[in-house]
Amino acid sequence: MKLEGLKVVDLSWFLPGPYLTTALADHGAEVIKVEPPDGDPGRHIRPPDQRTSVFFRNMGRGKKSVVLDLKTEQGRADLFRLACEADVLVESFRPGVAARFGVGYEAVKEKNPGIVYCSISAFGQDGAYPGRAAHDLALEAMTGVLSLTLGDDGRPAIPGIPVADLVSGLHGLSGVLMALLRRQTTGKGDYIDVSMHEALMASCANVVGSAFTDGTQPDVKNQRTTGGAAFYRVYDTSDGRQLVLAGQEMKFIRNLLTALGKPEFIELCEWPGAHQKPVMEFLARTFREKPLAHWMAWLDALDICYGPVNTLPEAIADPNLVKRGAVVTEPDGRKHLAPVVRFKDEPSRPLYREPLLGEHTKEILKRG
Repeated sequence: MKLEGLKVVDLSWFLPGPYLTTALADHGAEVIKVEPPDGDPGRHIRPPDQRTSVFFRNMGRGKKSVVLDLKTEQGRADLFRLACEADVLVESFRPGVAARFGVGYEAVKEKNPGIVYCSISAFGQDGAYPGRAAHDLALEAMTGVLSLTLGDDGRPAIPGIPVADLVSGLHGLSGVLMALLRRQTTGKGDYIDVSMHEALMASCANVVGSAFTDGTQPDVKNQRTTGGAAFYRVYDTSDGRQLVLAGQEMKFIRNLLTALGKPEFIELCEWPGAHQKPVMEFLARTFREKPLAHWMAWLDALDICYGPVNTLPEAIADPNLVKRGAVVTEPDGRKHLAPVVRFKDEPSRPLYREPLLGEHTKEILKRG
């Protein structure tokens, strides 16, 4: 595997850092998860699993658990030794906490100049809100993402997945890999400062148009991807289910409206906005006439972008995901999400097993 021989110390909790380090573990890195005596809080997020929790096994698989009490001198000394032996260290403390534990970047770099050190925090290491805590939803609010995610009542709606957590983990992963690549020529590591606030703000690149040009908030209900386009919209079916149209290229618009006998609506769909309301109303009436299964079969014969609004159980049973092995079922019956990045020559070999708390403490610490 691509990352065999790479040693990673993981001091992160919850989602952004563990999402990053799980990807490293899936592709061969030895990831040492350092936990306090009472463990990573993710171990206790419901629903429970046979060993820990579904959340924790998704974020802890393939890693080794070492318990260290960082309130003690011995715990801090053991952590410093692990950091000085590592290729990568990932931490998600508030700014300054790692340094207080004796494993700040400068201290580790002095002993281990090749260390690639990644800090993920809500607002960055030198931002305007030093020490301020924030989880995903607060950052979705502060970046304007919630102001663009409105329910039918016009109020912000909580997105179904924690986008700030995920994109900051992915930016951290790309930074770690870039730094490791550069280290091959310089022999030196680097320090990576990932701000979740900035990572999510950067994800708004396709929706900041009017905010950049004239300082105004987009009219959400008339924008091309947030409600102002008939072909980027959710529609009800007769059985209480929903489908989405999700492709605004003119070829898709022509294909569907011609098939539905409404070619006169095609021109209205060239640009998003309130003028598309007659098209939206027509499509809403049409899709409400028959059940979801009928429309899935009918739309399948056309070249358009569409999809059913699946429940999560339906989603993991999707034929495409099943065919590609994207959802793995182990002999014990536990399901897992497979790694997304697929290499032809060196495929991942994820270990679909999360460590018990402190399972590897003796093994890891006795190496020194």
